Amino acid sequence: MYLFFLAQDLSFTQIVVLESIYNLTTVLGEIPTGYVGDRLGRRNSLLIGTALIAVTLLGIGLAGSFLAFAGLYVCWSMGYNFRSGSEDAWLYDTLTDDLSADQFAHVRGRGDAVALAIGAGAAVTGGYLGSLDLSLPWFVAAGVTALGVPVLLTVEDPETYEGSDTTLGFRQSLGIIRDVLSRSHIRALVLYYYVLYAAVTYLVFVFLQPVFETVVTDIGVPPTAIESLLGVFYAAYSLVGAALSYYTGVIKERVGMRVWFLLLPFLVGGALVGMYFVPLLALPTFLLARGLADVTQTFAGQYVNDRIETVGRATVLSAMAMVSGLTVIPFQLGSGVISDLVSPLFALAVAGIVLIGGSGAILLWEHPISE
Repeated sequence: MYLFFLAQDLSFTQIVVLESIYNLTTVLGEIPTGYVGDRLGRRNSLLIGTALIAVTLLGIGLAGSFLAFAGLYVCWSMGYNFRSGSEDAWLYDTLTDDLSADQFAHVRGRGDAVALAIGAGAAVTGGYLGSLDLSLPWFVAAGVTALGVPVLLTVEDPETYEGSDTTLGFRQSLGIIRDVLSRSHIRALVLYYYVLYAAVTYLVFVFLQPVFETVVTDIGVPPTAIESLLGVFYAAYSLVGAALSYYTGVIKERVGMRVWFLLLPFLVGGALVGMYFVPLLALPTFLLARGLADVTQTFAGQYVNDRIETVGRATVLSAMAMVSGLTVIPFQLGSGVISDLVSPLFALAVAGIVLIGGSGAILLWEHPISE
């Protein structure tokens, strides 16, 4: 999509301003939409979000100005706001019905694996469509997303949710969030993952396409082949992510969430710095980035879900996304300016240094994952 925006004559700064608008909307909308998810039901919240996203994707494919994109990004963010907390809350409560809540990471990882495997085929198709017209993938994505509406109509809310007291007021919801964030190990995880790691890896996704274009052009790939080649790369990127996500449960058992969170920021940060000096390192780093992000997000969801109650679950999970959305904004704006002044590779290297330094400082205070 960033090649699409660049083709509309947007600068890197304008692109990250769009991303910042998206995240600012996330900040303002996450808790209210999580509250709606707790009051109206997980399924109804997912229905609203899916329909809104489908309409927004269609609009972006038709738009052609920065102001139009800005308005559509507000709608896009709101769509994901309605889905963000409710998705994991629905899954966790459904597993609770079956007395298997401890399998959340395993089941969610398998679900992510299926999605990424299907996405591999979609990436090749999208690359081909993008080589014809960069608007076409948006239209197809809108149609596929809209299929989620009839699927969700077949889904019921979990008995665990139906049997709970969902009449809590908005102030009570805020009280639940304060209570959760007052717990030291959750507070450390918020800083370590939802602030630092999530913000930096978000920048990797933002700059993947322009960096990929720079790297493959430097090794002799003709510019006319970039869109199709990018589709093939995204297919490989999805398949690697699918493989890692499929074994989320195994990784949890063999490696453990505590070791995973201890090592990952330093490995990812080191790779981002190394890319600046050896640009070809960007290709394997990007290949691993999606899978690592999905596994880490699943682990964070398991950890937080295990420590909160059914009542207010969607609100708390939305609050976590809100924190992430707020803190990524300065990262986005700074990286956009740095990319225009120097290059996206340099911006990612700076982000890698911040990730390493910030993670080390948090670990000196407290490990984000309790025993």
